[in-house]
Amino acid sequence: MPTEEVPETLHLTTDEQLRAVSNLTRHRIMAALRFEPATITQLAERVGLAKGSSSYHVRLLERAGLVKVVRTRKVRGVTERYYAMAARTIVLPDPGEGGPDVLMRHAVADLEAARTDSERHVRMAHLRLTDEQFAQLGARLEALADEYRELSDPSLPDTSLVFALFRPAPRRQAEGDAK
Repeated sequence: MPTEEVPETLHLTTDEQLRAVSNLTRHRIMAALRFEPATITQLAERVGLAKGSSSYHVRLLERAGLVKVVRTRKVRGVTERYYAMAARTIVLPDPGEGGPDVLMRHAVADLEAARTDSERHVRMAHLRLTDEQFAQLGARLEALADEYRELSDPSLPDTSLVFALFRPAPRRQAEGDAK
């Protein structure tokens, strides 16, 4: 399916969609589909699942409207379905105060599972920014991610870029702390 036929953005709004993306295996299936369509067998190989498990998770993603069949073909009397993402970008609602941030949990799980014998860039910086600087930095990070997404070549190895720009909750003084 040509990229121009895929909507740019899908905003997740239903409980079914949120349940579908909250599972790490389904998150990894969606990541495997980000550049090109794949069959259940191909997804099972890419994600390291049994074919039946892959099929189960893809059906849940399809039912939630996150992936769709983009082409079929007959192979030895069986219809082979190729699945693709329903949109180039999936947007989750803000988890709200104290709510779980599904994307960051998946990113940490992917980072922990990543090969440690290859180059990695992981950094955390604590900054003090004005509201304007905060907004500018957020826009620059998003533009940089978009720029490199456009340069992505499906024939190259997967690379994940994760960033979180946020203002932490105010620190509360513990009882007995000096004021």
